[in-house]
Amino acid sequence: MKLRLLFLLACMLCSFSSFSQSEKEKVIETVNKSEIEGHIYFLADDLLKGRETGTPENKIAASYLANMFRTYGVKPNPKTGDYYQKVPLEKTSPPSTLELEIDGNEIKNKVALNAQAMESNADAIYLGYGLEEDYKGKDVHGKVILIKAGSSETNDARGAFGLRGTKMELAQKAGVKAIVEFLQAKNNMWGFIEHNFNEPSLRLASGEGDEKSGPAYIWVQDANGSLSDKIATGKHGVSLSMSAQKKEKVISQNVVGVIEGTDPKLKNEYIIYSAHYDHVGVGKPDETGDTIYNGARDNAVGVTTVLSMAENLAKYPTKRSALFILFTAEEKGLLGSQYYVENPVLPLNQMVYCFNSDNGGYNDTSLATIIGLPRTTAEQHIKDAAKTFGLTAIDDPAPEQGLFDRSDNVHFAAKGIPAPTFSMGFTSFSGDVTKYYHQPRDHADSIDYDYMEKFFKAYVMAGRNIANDPLTPFWTAGDKYEAAGKALYKRTDIKD
Repeated sequence: MKLRLLFLLACMLCSFSSFSQSEKEKVIETVNKSEIEGHIYFLADDLLKGRETGTPENKIAASYLANMFRTYGVKPNPKTGDYYQKVPLEKTSPPSTLELEIDGNEIKNKVALNAQAMESNADAIYLGYGLEEDYKGKDVHGKVILIKAGSSETNDARGAFGLRGTKMELAQKAGVKAIVEFLQAKNNMWGFIEHNFNEPSLRLASGEGDEKSGPAYIWVQDANGSLSDKIATGKHGVSLSMSAQKKEKVISQNVVGVIEGTDPKLKNEYIIYSAHYDHVGVGKPDETGDTIYNGARDNAVGVTTVLSMAENLAKYPTKRSALFILFTAEEKGLLGSQYYVENPVLPLNQMVYCFNSDNGGYNDTSLATIIGLPRTTAEQHIKDAAKTFGLTAIDDPAPEQGLFDRSDNVHFAAKGIPAPTFSMGFTSFSGDVTKYYHQPRDHADSIDYDYMEKFFKAYVMAGRNIANDPLTPFWTAGDKYEAAGKALYKRTDIKD
């Protein structure tokens, strides 16, 4: 009898001790430097060859992450019973043949935005910027058109790329055979364009009948605008030979897991903890001859923050439930997250916050930089969590980079879900950030793991703060995505 009483007393003391544990203590118990190092060193190992989407090495990374979820006790994807969401992709390889002459002169610097098998040797028609007003009174059916990139308002590469769909649609409607567009781009920008379009690309697989062929579309480098000036007058003979693009189906995976919350009501609301696990693979060698873009900062660090959150919540669940999503194909145009929001495994209106983690690098180890910090009502929770572990949370210091719209969080934001991105501390997108960003030198052994431990603890603490708050987080008043949030959650309590 006495032994039984002692046993019951011991159980009660253990229960009380567990209950009385502070949130900070729960974070410290599960987040440690050695485990952080282990994850990042594995994900950024040469063995994984930069984790490029669609490669066997990318699938090894996915398997590793799924098994980490399994080890922690995270429940699998409720739709599949495993830890994966298949993401169907289409890989397009550039044409093997692309030859272009204008007035007998070979054009060397060119890329195909849209390749079609064709042979043409005829006069071409100059059509200004190739916009709607330029087609008036012109018969261009079955012909090649020569146009200037962009518009009268913008002629840089970004503006020109943004107008390509409009120009393609207008040309297709008019029966144009091919578009040759002259882009004013300096050599460094043109190098980026060539790499982008002369390498195989990925996109979400289209359904049968969804794809429109359109006319062939070629960009020609026109560094100082001299070629544009020449084509604006007189007739020009164009010889064009091009093969078709090669297309194949590719299957990649988002890695998905769930932990149920503890509150009878709040457990129906979910906090998404997300990061992308892919990187850019093998590419141009650096000065040391290294060709593997390991992606330790981008984004093995972000992935490991989510793993740390999963391990913590598996042991100490919060009031709200947790949905963990590790995305594929972020580096291919945010494709994994795009596919997810179009095919969610749980209703999007139950997702009340997306706490994304993505990184380029860091240049200030006293900070955590949160892209979109003041844009949600959880701002103070994040600041408090960072302060708890000796860091200061700041907003995006480089808005000119458009970082909020360049990571997976933006697809959730567009649906109305508050979605900032938790990043390592930087005061400008330069210096030690650009030194490692998308470079072969982004190795695991170049990271400050004492800083990482603080950074990870701040992320986990912030997630716990948000997930335990009785008040549901939302966009701050007047935010660009506030209206989408009101529509998604049917919020009638918030007035315009």
